[in-house]
Amino acid sequence: MILENTFKTAQVDNIHLEYSEHGQGQPVLLLHGLLGNLSNWTETIAYFAQNYRVIAPRLPIYDISFRKDVLNGLADYVHALVKHLRLQDIVLVGNSLGGHLAILYTLAHPDRVKHLVLTGSSGLFESNLGVSYPKRGNFDYISEKVRYTFYNQNVVSSQLIDDVYAAVNDLRKSIGILKAAKAANRHHVGKDLGKITTPTLLIWGKQDKVTPVGVAYQFLEALGGKIELHIIDHCGHAPMMEQPDEFNRILSQYLIRTNEETSAENQDQRQIA
Repeated sequence: MILENTFKTAQVDNIHLEYSEHGQGQPVLLLHGLLGNLSNWTETIAYFAQNYRVIAPRLPIYDISFRKDVLNGLADYVHALVKHLRLQDIVLVGNSLGGHLAILYTLAHPDRVKHLVLTGSSGLFESNLGVSYPKRGNFDYISEKVRYTFYNQNVVSSQLIDDVYAAVNDLRKSIGILKAAKAANRHHVGKDLGKITTPTLLIWGKQDKVTPVGVAYQFLEALGGKIELHIIDHCGHAPMMEQPDEFNRILSQYLIRTNEETSAENQDQRQIA
């Protein structure tokens, strides 16, 4: 599989990094959600690795050793990876909790991020699995909660349900999930979104029940830079998994167009100088 061929590890500032890296060119950094993993981005990696340098870290959400707030600890993890790979002009893409993390990273390091891309991002409102896990051992309950996340039920494989079931029934992992969910619920970013002037693309599923499409419009109104919103029909909380062709098309066209606009602006400035 594409995710396994070049899986890498590194140790930076006492932080153990695990990530997948493919392709060459402008860096596209993909951040998965609370119960997600690198496989959430399989189609995105395969598509963009043809023309971009695509990096997908395995976020240590299950690590309960963070001395600071979980989200800030995860932001430090992302920055350690960025420094290790010497990334600049990043296309930072985040789904769900990964979007929340992408927002925090952009606020802390705006000089590193050229484009911010949010899809089903938390940070304003989310109706997720909750901050506790009643019926943790109930397979049917977990299956129902996983299915709730997706409009396209064909995406919900038995393997996906098994993976989530195993995670929430592992004591160490369940504590990590609980801490991350509580941190996300506490850390409302509404008051800070106006500080972000990085060009931002919002890609939302029309039938997203976790972060309903109204949340996308809240982001649209609150963010401070040039913003675009694209809504994908017949799609829930994870557009890159449920409608990968449309997700990739929207993101690809956006990057081509905005990079061309930036090149034209730079050319005009050189002529004026």
